[in-house]
Amino acid sequence: MIKIEHLVKNYGSNCAVDDISFEVGKGEIVGLLGPNGAGKSTTMNILTGYLSSTSGSVSVAGLNVLDNPIEAKKHIGYLPEQPPLYLDMTVEEYLIFNYNLKGCKLNRTKHLEEICEVVKIKDVYKRVIKNLSKGYRQRVGIAQALIGSPEVIIFDEPTVGLDPKQIIEVRNLLRNLGRDHTVILSTHILQEVQAVCDRIVIINKGKIVADEKTENITRAVENNRRFNVKICGPQKEVLAMLRSKPGIVYAEVLAQRDGDAYSYLIESEVGIDIRKSLFYTLAEKKWPLVGMEAMGMSLEDIFIAIVDQTSPKARYERKTKSRTRGGEAEREIAKTLVEDAGKSHGGSALFGDDTEAK
Repeated sequence: MIKIEHLVKNYGSNCAVDDISFEVGKGEIVGLLGPNGAGKSTTMNILTGYLSSTSGSVSVAGLNVLDNPIEAKKHIGYLPEQPPLYLDMTVEEYLIFNYNLKGCKLNRTKHLEEICEVVKIKDVYKRVIKNLSKGYRQRVGIAQALIGSPEVIIFDEPTVGLDPKQIIEVRNLLRNLGRDHTVILSTHILQEVQAVCDRIVIINKGKIVADEKTENITRAVENNRRFNVKICGPQKEVLAMLRSKPGIVYAEVLAQRDGDAYSYLIESEVGIDIRKSLFYTLAEKKWPLVGMEAMGMSLEDIFIAIVDQTSPKARYERKTKSRTRGGEAEREIAKTLVEDAGKSHGGSALFGDDTEAK
């Protein structure tokens, strides 16, 4: 349905998108992630025909967006981060305007009623948009993207300004849209991606650094990086050793204690398996290692790890901060991480169970 090949976009000497290629099939819901300035919005703007590319090609439903912009756009519904609303119009006037603008051939009354029912705006249909809350304005923006039942729907931060109940409703809407439409979702809310998307594409510095199914995204990280270790020995000396040991970027003592053994949260550097090295070091110091448990990584951890892998500066800064951080707040964070991971091994320590997604 969507095919992007060797896409490049330069702004003068700055390369915003650097030779990226990927495809999205019909019925797929793909999350497009990346730090600020990574190239996500530029990619979406080229995909929707808003920007031209420096080189490469983008096609939607077999139509080249650059060569056949009008025809290609007929297959796309787009909600930018700031919904394109005319505030002095009523919701009804605005949706009719978009209906006519898109040249939609479906029965207007029935089609708009169905959309309003789906996005839950029937009760504000006659109201002026400027008098609506931010949440309702966002839903009106989603409604305009659905007009014409486009085959491809692109959402940029669709849940901004929504309350928790509305967020759940939008997630359910996105999942339902995936049955008949191709959906691309760009968001900074990683829980959103985890709950909705079939696949995750991560962009950093204009390049694709990961492209995996959501359940397989951990493959993009070389190994487990966080462990809960239980060590018998003098607490201060053990902690000092852990913090100074090469390959460990973070260590903190936890509140848990088992006899003369203390529990520690440690995090290894990307690409380094610290387990054997740590075992031998503890054996030399005659500090028995009585337990080591690998902790599951949340999507947030994976995102940070992948971005750090592709950004030496970020990796250095993270490593430096990790070695120096401490204090009561950090101990509480570490304690929470371990407790959450213990409750749900396969779940997300930072995101929770997200039961509404089931």
